Amino acid sequence: MKPSATDSPAPARHWRHEVWADLQPVALPDSRFHLRFADFIADFAGSAEATGRLLAAPALAAPHHVFVTPDNSLTGLRQRLLEAGVGLVVSSYNMLRGFWYLAPGSVPPGQERFAAWLDGLEHFGRPVNLKTLAELGRFDWVATGSSAVATSGVRFGRGHGFFDLEWRIFGQLGLVRETTPICTLVHEVQILEQALVASADDVPVDLIFTPGRSIAVGRSGARPRRVDWSRIEDAQLQSIPPLAELHRAMGLS
Repeated sequence: MKPSATDSPAPARHWRHEVWADLQPVALPDSRFHLRFADFIADFAGSAEATGRLLAAPALAAPHHVFVTPDNSLTGLRQRLLEAGVGLVVSSYNMLRGFWYLAPGSVPPGQERFAAWLDGLEHFGRPVNLKTLAELGRFDWVATGSSAVATSGVRFGRGHGFFDLEWRIFGQLGLVRETTPICTLVHEVQILEQALVASADDVPVDLIFTPGRSIAVGRSGARPRRVDWSRIEDAQLQSIPPLAELHRAMGLS
């Protein structure tokens, strides 16, 4: 039987901590979290090359409107997208302040690097609720950081499940569909060659980019696209504004 990424919490912790040890020499420290990988997804040596591979991928060509998580590893990607005039939606850290939108042309030339960081994002961007997100329309593709990712597409974040939740919210809003590409940037040491099997709850990625190679995942199973409210705790509703907003919009509170 192949190991599953989500049979229990133990395997996920195992893969993360195994990768984090190898990541230390090539990771770029965060100004707030240093190298505490449980608190953030680090940028890494060679991320500019991985970003270039992503932007050159035919499946991701000529985007107009994308979602990118706020991970440090995707700072260069956010910068390149802003320079290209792409409309960009980014979540705040842990979704505590919802989502931010940077419209094409909203960042003055030369300020794209600052705008790609969370502090700059909130300076140049504008907060958007779910109604506004729905009006902005479907994402061409989605990019997320990873603590580790298997060549089979199974992805591990920091262990808090925020991207999985964001994807489900977007699914209910009609912003993503089964064919919407999900891509990630990682260093080679973050790649797991094990054939991990995604569970029904996992949101696997389609494309993986490292400084030295591009990996297209042959995904076969469907991804979840709705929030399972039976698994949402009251503390999440109280601390994550978009989740509470969706809960109210569905008449559940």
